[in-house]
Amino acid sequence: MDFQQWIAPEQYNISSEIDRHKSDKIALRWTDGQSSVGEISYDELLKRVNQLAGGLDRLGLVKGDRVLVMVPRQVEAYVIYIACLKLGLVIIPSSEMLRAKDLSFRLNHSEARAVIAWAEGTREVDSITEELPYLRYRIDASGQTVDGWQSMQALTEGQPVDREAVRTHRDDMAILAYTSGTTGNPKGVVHSHGWGYAHLRITSSWLDIRETDLVWATAAPGWQKWIWTPFLSVLGSGATGFIYQGAFHAEKYLELIQSNKIVVMCCTPTEYRIMAKSDALGNYDLSSLRSTVSAGEPLNQAVINKFQELFGFIIRDGYGQTESTLLIGNLKDEPVKLGAMGKSIADGLVEIIDDEGRPLPAGEVGSIAVHGAMPALFHEYYRDPQRKPYNMVGSYFITGDRASRDEDGYFWFEGRGDDIIISSGYTIGPFEVEEALLRHPAVKECAAVASPDEIRGHVVKAFIVLKDESAASPALVKELQDHVKSWTAPYKYPRKIEFISDLPKTNSGKIRRIELREREARNQ
Repeated sequence: MDFQQWIAPEQYNISSEIDRHKSDKIALRWTDGQSSVGEISYDELLKRVNQLAGGLDRLGLVKGDRVLVMVPRQVEAYVIYIACLKLGLVIIPSSEMLRAKDLSFRLNHSEARAVIAWAEGTREVDSITEELPYLRYRIDASGQTVDGWQSMQALTEGQPVDREAVRTHRDDMAILAYTSGTTGNPKGVVHSHGWGYAHLRITSSWLDIRETDLVWATAAPGWQKWIWTPFLSVLGSGATGFIYQGAFHAEKYLELIQSNKIVVMCCTPTEYRIMAKSDALGNYDLSSLRSTVSAGEPLNQAVINKFQELFGFIIRDGYGQTESTLLIGNLKDEPVKLGAMGKSIADGLVEIIDDEGRPLPAGEVGSIAVHGAMPALFHEYYRDPQRKPYNMVGSYFITGDRASRDEDGYFWFEGRGDDIIISSGYTIGPFEVEEALLRHPAVKECAAVASPDEIRGHVVKAFIVLKDESAASPALVKELQDHVKSWTAPYKYPRKIEFISDLPKTNSGKIRRIELREREARNQ
């Protein structure tokens, strides 16, 4: 098992992967799906990056400072990420859907010195009532005038368009990504600059991006998947990234693929599922597509079959985690077994093991485990150094997912080994949903679990014990859903709610979510 090819040079900065493509070639092309279109070259993009890096430097931010970034699908997102990496700053990717409670935890737990946000995000940050003792700089990236916030555009004025990257070691922290846990607050996943080097080399055989390609990866900034593909894999490969700044509609997506002649497409399973259900699917010309991939959760075989029958291409699944990068995938030029996750990206990298860490024979279900020496595996959970060792069994890090592997080395997904909910590619911890629900005066107890859904794979379902059982009503369901949306990111709200008199529990009083999950699976 040789991972040497994935180990970055000792002195390495992720931004160098993009700097080396400096030219007049188009780096990004964007549209809002209506009248607004535009593009920017690598030359112009990097000029803007260097000017922002100069402004952040002049402001007082220094190598190692944490910066929370919350911006939409705009060119500014790319400028901010590259500039921060170039300065050796640590990026905290944050979805625009996060609410004050979510942001307050991230800002304080990370001890962030700065936040860069779009106008909507500035209002959410300003609504935080807790003390933010470490936060010194608030920067508005939207170009609007926001009281108490500095303008990002003003920071760049007068700054030079050329700038060398700060010297960083491959083990220096570059990204601090927060991921949902089954209990407690989100975990801070620490990725180094060396992670970026490994990621680019690992995912190349899955994404199959070439310099001449126009690539549309639909993930939004604020998610690790955006860093994976729209940001690093596209610009690190010298290709042109396509940005759609509008809402998802199946026919609009299909029209944009056709009219822009997209070559590489990376979507969530939910997006593919909805497109596959469009009555007009066969009316579109998708012949420009050479590489189509899906990640976030398993994609239904029926959806893969539909696209293959109509257009001749196979959507290739890939599997990874916030804590790593691509681990298992249906790689280019490899035979595809429909329904399988694919193969390990390297021999010996991923195993199926039992509870004692012993590899299991073909056909037996066990834990998906990744070798701890993998260069793209995260360094640690921030400010919780014992958590990663706790999830190690022998030489392997336990992912929390379960699968089997067949005689040919293909992995077959079985399900989550814990209570995490994955809906439309979003990772949702039940604790976050339950905490929000328990803030409502009508709720006595509750438990959130994954409920199978044809379109989203799974949705959040909440089982709720009310203080007054007679209060149960459709109106209360809607009220509770809106309540969750007001307290935490809206994508976490329970699309299904069932009122029950008691929750199943262990003898020690712990909620048996597994029993509720199994009940949901049986009822489908």
